[in-house]
Amino acid sequence: MTDSAIRCRDEVAAALAAGAPVVALESTIVSHGLPRPQNLTVARRIEQTVRDHGAVPATIGMIDGTLVVGLDDAELTHLATADGVAKLSVRDLAVAAAARADGATTVASTSAVAARLGITVFATGGLGGVHRDAQQTYDESADLTTLGQTPITVVCAGVKSILDVGATLERLETLGVSVVGYGTRRFPGFYLTDSGFLLDWSADTPTELAAVMAARRAQDVHRAALIVANPLPESEQLDPVLHDAVLTEGLAGLERDGIAGKAVTPYLLAHFHERTQGASLTVNVEIILRNAALAAQIATAYHTAAASIPA
Repeated sequence: MTDSAIRCRDEVAAALAAGAPVVALESTIVSHGLPRPQNLTVARRIEQTVRDHGAVPATIGMIDGTLVVGLDDAELTHLATADGVAKLSVRDLAVAAAARADGATTVASTSAVAARLGITVFATGGLGGVHRDAQQTYDESADLTTLGQTPITVVCAGVKSILDVGATLERLETLGVSVVGYGTRRFPGFYLTDSGFLLDWSADTPTELAAVMAARRAQDVHRAALIVANPLPESEQLDPVLHDAVLTEGLAGLERDGIAGKAVTPYLLAHFHERTQGASLTVNVEIILRNAALAAQIATAYHTAAASIPA
């Protein structure tokens, strides 16, 4: 598919036309979420992980004002290495296109673009959510409202523990977003296996999750996202004591340095990287690779299940 607004890479377009499994991937993790030069290496590893588990990767970004679904390696390299790459949520897409900007898509914009093209599964690290002290700041990620109106399955490790996890889960419930734990009834906290919050539903295999997706399609009454919360094993999580100490320091730093809005998350992630001597980055990379693998398995299982469902 090619038009002036969205260009779909031939491999991705062919897979979608054939009903083959495709996994959407965001580009913000490449341009803003990971340090150079690891960001490009990890981006390539994420795509290869999707391929290794039977699906076609479709990393989404904006090049010179055009949304690209399935960035090629040169485009991926550009977003990973260029300065001035914009961070694009849904509200930014049209403005950035008119300005012929280069941009990286967030969870919200990746979900919206992927769903528009019929991609049913998206892998990311962690969702945005309700920020701490949101009752004063009204700071809430656009990820939530977009997921409330976008029919896509998102595989993630919950929400980043720097957020107000309980409030985020309440907002997801209000917005009609289904949350299913993968092999657990405990909601993961990104760096941590368990955020301390319970879930109503869980599934133990990609096939079970594909069956949920198939049921949603058959019922055709639900337009919100399905969140698959995939926790790290306890042996691979960030040390909880270290995590809590670093988070407390980081939150104090926000107030001391007057950090607010979009700058909060990158500030805290950089603080975690520095104070854990890179351990948080190792965990972050493991999270996205595990989620990419599971997303590909779900997409492949759904491809099989969907074949028996009338269009």
